[in-house]
This record gives sequence, structure tokens and C-alpha cells, in this order.
Amino acid sequence: MKDQLKYDSIAALAAAAAEQGRPISELVLCQQAAQLERTEQQVYDEMRGRFAVMAACIQPGCDEGLRSASGLSGGDAARMRRAVERGQNLTGPVLGGALYRALAVSELNAAMGRVVAAPTAGSCGILPAALLTMQSEKGYSEHACVMALFTASAVGMVITNAASVAGAQGGCQAECGSAAAMAAAALTELAGGSPDQVAQAVAIALKNILGLVCDPVAGLVEIPCIKRNAAGVAGAFVAAELALAGIRSAIPADEVIWAMKKVGDAMSPALKETAEGGLAATPTAHRLYEQVFGRPAEGACAACGGCGR
Repeated sequence: MKDQLKYDSIAALAAAAAEQGRPISELVLCQQAAQLERTEQQVYDEMRGRFAVMAACIQPGCDEGLRSASGLSGGDAARMRRAVERGQNLTGPVLGGALYRALAVSELNAAMGRVVAAPTAGSCGILPAALLTMQSEKGYSEHACVMALFTASAVGMVITNAASVAGAQGGCQAECGSAAAMAAAALTELAGGSPDQVAQAVAIALKNILGLVCDPVAGLVEIPCIKRNAAGVAGAFVAAELALAGIRSAIPADEVIWAMKKVGDAMSPALKETAEGGLAATPTAHRLYEQVFGRPAEGACAACGGCGR
């Protein structure tokens, strides 16, 4: 198994785990230890350290005074957390907690406090928020959450090998979409789902973000990226809930990943991290660009009146 486990197919990962009657995470930990010529405990401890880094982002990320250098972001995690703690949010402490944690990690990233690439900086809040919420709000152990990171990592490696996790190559579907799929896989295994249910969650999460463009306002990983992290973790919980209920994706995960690559290849360059299209091309985005950089954005709106400006 150690030599045969590959990261080119979600179906193959799920089948290998089902055949051995073990979670995907255990197979990944075993294979990685063998490949790196280290003990499983050493590899686990390294992953545990990464989980600790994620956890350390929440409190500073929820600081009411936190602001990015551009001034475009900061303080929203604190607002969301306050609403949750006061019982004022609509969805309770689990989803509400996931939302403020996703915002916290993303806002801290934007403020250059700590960068957590999971799998990218632009999608940094989704996976940490999912697992930290399960630990804090549902009582799952640190060990279980760390093991779930191995499953998430395996999904990320498959997507990287078969498509891309880079916004510049595949749009935000490749960043927040991949992160949501990774988080959905982690949540599903963590909650006791089977390897096949993990695969279903990956497919559901990724296809629900299929086609999402990468359009950072002023070229900064803040607007709309931070709020997309909140939406991404919500989507991960949706996918996990559906998969755990026995709901299957009509399109298998590997085919969804293939479709994501084809969609990314077909996207205009203006919609792939260039800040030339989508929300980045709106009049408000141009005003924000000028506010940050002190000069008009290239190709900015000439105020022809067509949009009512």
C-alpha cells in the first residue's frame, strides 16, 4: 500500500481506504511517513504543529482593531463573533462559529499577521475554520482534527495533480473551491463518514463553486476573497451534511475536478487573478483602487453614465 497509494484520483483513494477498512487519513499518514523516511509520529507531529498555527490565528484575527495595510479589510470577524456569542445569528454556534473563524484567519492573513496557505493564502480560512469549529463547538479531539487534515491534504494533492489550486490558473473555483472540497472531506471523515462519503462530499462541494472567477479588487487578497472564505466553509458544511445523509453526487469527484480544469482553461484571463474583470472592474472597485494607491486604475471607468455613476 505504501508504494501504491497515489494522489491522482479521489476514487482510488476512497477505494484503497474502503478495501483496508481504514480512514483515508490513516493511509495517507502511513504512506507519507514511508515516502519521507520518517516515523508516523514525526509526520503526525508536524501536521499537529500546522493545526496549532491555524488555531493561533483566531484570537488575533478577531481583534476589533485589526486592519490591513490597505484599510480595505478588518473587523468583520469581530462583528460576526460578537453576533454568535450574543445568540443573534440565524444559524447558531456551529455555522456561525465557522463563519467568524474563516473571516478571522482571512483577515489576519490580509493584515500580514499570519499567512496560512490551505491550500492557498486566498483560501486560507476555509479548512482551519471547519476543523477548529468542530473542535470548539462539537467537542472533537485535537487528534481527530489533525488526522482529518491528512484527508484534506490528500484531496488537495489530487486536485493539484489533476487540475490546479491557483486562482491565476483556474479562477477562485480553484482556490476557494479546492479549499471547500478539502474541508468537506475533512468534516465528513471527522464525523464518521465512510471513504465513499468523503468522495461524495468532495464532489458536492467543488461542483457548487464551479465557475467562480478570481477578481481581487485592487489586486489585493481582500475583496471579495475574505467573504468568499466564509461562503466556502459554509459550502463545506453543506456538502458534508449531504454526504453524511447518504446523498450522492451524480457526477463523481474526479469528473468534477476534470470539469473544473476545463472551466478554468476556458476562462478569460481577465477573470483569473488579474484584477481586470468581475468585481474588480466595477466603478466602486476602481474608486477603492485609487483610494489605496493614490492613482486611477488602468482602464478605469470613464464615467460615461452607462452604469448610473
